[in-house]
Amino acid sequence: MRQNLAVCIAACILSLSAISLAEIPVHAEAAPDAHGRHDRDSRTATPIKHLVVIFQENVSFDHYFGTYPNAANLPGEPSFQARPFTPKVNGLSVALQTNNPNKNNSGNGTGAINPFRLDRTQAATADQDHDYGPEQQAFDGGAMDLFPKFTGTGETLPGAPASEDGAGQVMGYYDGNTVTALWNYAQWYAMSDNSYNTTFGPSTPGALNLVSGQTNGVIQTLNGTANEVADGQGGLTLFSDADPIGDVCSSPTGNQVQMGGRNVGDLLNNAGVTWGFFEGGFDLTTVNSNGTTNCKRSTLSTVTQTTKADYIPHHQPFQYYPSTANPTHVRPTSVAMIGHQGDAANHQYDINDFYAAVSAGNFPAVSFLKAPGYQDGHAGYSDPLDEQQFIVHVINFLQQQPDWRDTAVVIAYDDSDGWYDHQAAPRVNASASSQDALDGAGKCNAPATLPGPNSNGKPVQGRCGYGPRLPLLVISPWARSNHVDHTQTDQSSVTRFIEDNWLRGERIGGGSFDVVAGSLEHMFDFSQPNPGHRNLVLDEQTGQPVEKPKGPWASEPHSPHG
Repeated sequence: MRQNLAVCIAACILSLSAISLAEIPVHAEAAPDAHGRHDRDSRTATPIKHLVVIFQENVSFDHYFGTYPNAANLPGEPSFQARPFTPKVNGLSVALQTNNPNKNNSGNGTGAINPFRLDRTQAATADQDHDYGPEQQAFDGGAMDLFPKFTGTGETLPGAPASEDGAGQVMGYYDGNTVTALWNYAQWYAMSDNSYNTTFGPSTPGALNLVSGQTNGVIQTLNGTANEVADGQGGLTLFSDADPIGDVCSSPTGNQVQMGGRNVGDLLNNAGVTWGFFEGGFDLTTVNSNGTTNCKRSTLSTVTQTTKADYIPHHQPFQYYPSTANPTHVRPTSVAMIGHQGDAANHQYDINDFYAAVSAGNFPAVSFLKAPGYQDGHAGYSDPLDEQQFIVHVINFLQQQPDWRDTAVVIAYDDSDGWYDHQAAPRVNASASSQDALDGAGKCNAPATLPGPNSNGKPVQGRCGYGPRLPLLVISPWARSNHVDHTQTDQSSVTRFIEDNWLRGERIGGGSFDVVAGSLEHMFDFSQPNPGHRNLVLDEQTGQPVEKPKGPWASEPHSPHG
């Protein structure tokens, strides 16, 4: 009875979604181009013609925005001063900073400390434990008080006491003197304080949830099944990192998988909409300045002093699906064909191809960007300062383009890295697999359980969600300014926006989270008669404005939106 009720709930939500989407006005379709291609890129439900998703790594909301908009502004660091009427976020209250439940829970041992500020000299930190089960255990049934015990790990930080070098390091957070660019983008555009990892777990589940809302439906495995769990219906759900089968850069001895079902790329292909996934290091013919090339292209971070591969296979979600994979990293036949269906590259490109295509006037409708490893923000080998350079470089570049007025940039993250966040996630999808632990061994309680792509509508296990709270920002001339959105969203909300804007509300199906995902629409204001270009050019090193912000909101009296 409970399983049938869950399926009915999902079906009813999908039906209601389709009804509301039918009322969305659709802009006219573009005429065929000079090559006879008839793309539907300009046939959109909103003024947004180009969506750029910058998908970064391993940050919880409190880790970057816990004290927003209040920064310490210590000497020697880039200063940050909030605009008048800046709305508050659901962040670290005084009580949480001085009498935190993680400090008070003796189960955390010597790691039982309050949240503490990390400064710019401490940008290089340890990678915390962010596996599917330990993250649930850290939540402790929603008490949010066992992070040091289950996800905390640490290494020496400059000037830090011993408690911050061990398991207690997981309680660290940055403010606007280190993640300065992101705080400035939040000031002039829109951010969310209620967005979540679709499920618990590390990078690969997060990447798959971004493009398909689905981690169930593994159809093939190689080198064991260490990262998959039985879904209760005779199939497998991916709950941890595994490389894509067939990718020439995948680890030959590590666990590899291939996914069934559909992703948003399949939907865009069927609709004739241009798109691409652009990742650092994907072009195997390029030689870096340090002489590295092919799958071993790498870059040294001067902040972490770690050399990391530019291309990381388990960060590339479309490589897991036969329909959208480019396993040998075939190059596009020309810059003009980037983003278009039928080309050898099959929509999978290097980050440099994005700059080339946009500069040539061939701006795909939907672009997913993945930084080279050292700039993706992943603790342990990347950091906030290297990450900032990448994000600012992309957005400064886009603001110089004639299509900027019709563009939206979404900054999202694949997982929390296990960093402390005080907000318990909403219970959206239940699971009772051997890997679950949110409410005790084998338990993750929620009102419903979604099916899988091959389960004949029956609920599948291994997708406990929502997971940890993550940052989410929208930068666009159409974004609300200095706005904090409280709408409940998750990683698959990005897919839902694509579906609503270009695909008349078509859903992926097969139990995808897109059917229950919240909308990003509240982060935009499409009622503006003329949003202008609304530029905010930042310094890549400091994250501070290099000139006065340009646009209608730069001189208008400001009022709160959140």
